[in-house]
Amino acid sequence: MSKKTCGGGCSSVVYGLGFIGAMAYYISAATGLVMGLVGFFKSLVWPGILVFELLTFLLGVV
Repeated sequence: MSKKTCGGGCSSVVYGLGFIGAMAYYISAATGLVMGLVGFFKSLVWPGILVFELLTFLLGVV
């Protein structure tokens, strides 16, 4: 029997939830279409920045 593994694991779910939450926050705070688009792109990178800052804080590196 072969064993199936999940490639993305739980991290993709956590990133997705972070993306949806950030997108809801930034787009609801937008005052126009351009700011809404900027908010969308900010929400794409926000979870990654959060994890980087958290690891920097916890490990004291950089």
